[in-house]
Amino acid sequence: MAGFRSVSATGRSLRRLLELRFRDDEPITGTPTSVAIVRTEDFESSNLPLLVARPALTIFLYRVDFNKTMRAAWSGVGLNDGRSHLALDLHFLITAWANNAENEHLILGRALQAIEDTPILAGPLLMQASDWAPNESLQLVLEDIDTESLMRIFDSLPVDYRLSVPYVARVTRIDGRRLPVDQRDPDVVTALTGALPA
Repeated sequence: MAGFRSVSATGRSLRRLLELRFRDDEPITGTPTSVAIVRTEDFESSNLPLLVARPALTIFLYRVDFNKTMRAAWSGVGLNDGRSHLALDLHFLITAWANNAENEHLILGRALQAIEDTPILAGPLLMQASDWAPNESLQLVLEDIDTESLMRIFDSLPVDYRLSVPYVARVTRIDGRRLPVDQRDPDVVTALTGALPA
């Protein structure tokens, strides 16, 4: 079962998918495109060139939210197996970096094609830093956010707006540690129905 490392492993799985697909078919002919996971501070103009040599694609985790569809179901599972299960949606921005607009468009186009060709990450495509269950998978879907919301994300970053595409990786699950049997609520062993005898 996936533990707390699954958040990191999700981003690294997305990076590996894009690196593999870029090797198969480079967006810019004859020029390797690097893929990097970045954080807010990395967008500062003095930091980014050290981290990412252009042409590049960056993956930025900008929001973590619980999955509204799966939360109740996994809470029920947790009641039975004695451990917590938190189902998450991880919201990523993928951003192209190149020396001209055409190359940025090529990078983004190839990234979109690669994710659309492989929208489910499972088995060997999942990074092994997390204890994924054999039946676990991640679904990568374009996130439907309006332009104003996307611009607000960039308002909070130390960089001007860049052409970016938002994606959601769902469902990333964080499983808690299994409680020892003596710390769990006892199972119901007796049920009384009807009126008690006088």
